[in-house]
Amino acid sequence: MADLKRTGLYDLHLELGAKMVPFAGYAMPVQYPLGVLKEHLQCRAAAGLFDVSHMGQVILRAATGDVADAARALETLVPADLLGLAPGRQRYGLFTNDDGGILDDLMIANRGDHLFLVVNAACKADDIAHMRAHLAGIEVQEITDRALLALQGPAAEAVLENLVPGAAAMRFMDVAILPSGFGDLWISRSGYTGEDGYEISVADTHAVAFARALLADPAVAPIGLGARDSLRLEAGLCLYGHDIDTTTTPAEAALGRAIQKVRRKGGARAGGFPGAGRILDQLEQGPARLRVGLRPDGRAPMRDGTLLFADEAAADPIGHVTSGAYGPSIEGPMSMGYVPAGQATPGTTIWAEVRGKRLPATITALPFRTATYKR
Repeated sequence: MADLKRTGLYDLHLELGAKMVPFAGYAMPVQYPLGVLKEHLQCRAAAGLFDVSHMGQVILRAATGDVADAARALETLVPADLLGLAPGRQRYGLFTNDDGGILDDLMIANRGDHLFLVVNAACKADDIAHMRAHLAGIEVQEITDRALLALQGPAAEAVLENLVPGAAAMRFMDVAILPSGFGDLWISRSGYTGEDGYEISVADTHAVAFARALLADPAVAPIGLGARDSLRLEAGLCLYGHDIDTTTTPAEAALGRAIQKVRRKGGARAGGFPGAGRILDQLEQGPARLRVGLRPDGRAPMRDGTLLFADEAAADPIGHVTSGAYGPSIEGPMSMGYVPAGQATPGTTIWAEVRGKRLPATITALPFRTATYKR
């Protein structure tokens, strides 16, 4: 643990009784005394506060000062409609490679005269190097003096509005810079739980005080990585390095929503990003395999790496599980994984090999629990 990086809230996590674990090179809280199951339900019923300061915050500025030039440049690396992204809005995006695989997934916001990106912690050094190598005329600025917090759950709006007037007026995927007693806050109405909520960038000098102010509200409790994983899995959201990676394409991962019509075949700016040929062909014709939801029979989750079979006696696997956990809100186990497209229809029964036994699971539409975003 001594060799790991620490976020600015590290001491606060210890004060709150967190169990710290290594994650993406950082010492991060996996759970607090409340425990993973109760933390999960707390976020669904009221509000949870997550430290996500390990993630990368990046600003892209064009030498011309025109945000459209930054958007046009980034479209050469990301198959999303960024020129069509309005000021004050953000969009989910993917970095792809020449084979059509996914290098990382990220959030991209238009803040008027520049783009603001949030990238995954484990990938941020590579992402920044990738952009600096390929985005001529674009300044790629890593933000290293701001913490990032996520406030998630049905009470999040009232809690944040009490401290930051104007937050409640935001809608899902809005972004804004709002003044507060903790300095200017860079806020997006988004998250990784399937709940309404916010992600908030705050200057390091105010981060602990801001976190304490949020936690002072009786509706808010600190939430660790354990519950963060079960919350995002119930919401059917991908974890990079598990459900998506350089061996999976956006079409295989059922992430076609990240590629708007204008970037697809026949669109005004079709292609022009790494792996476009393979990705656009798959979107048009369908991939050979698909990411699906799985509901195992019984109470035991089918974890990452579990092999999947077409029937109980089949010799060869047809796919594997990429994420699995117990879902406290759905009161049962849940998994995601990849199977052949012909066996991806909801209701199909397949078999998983768990501790030497074949156990049935049912292909299920994602998400496992309907999202409650404020649109």
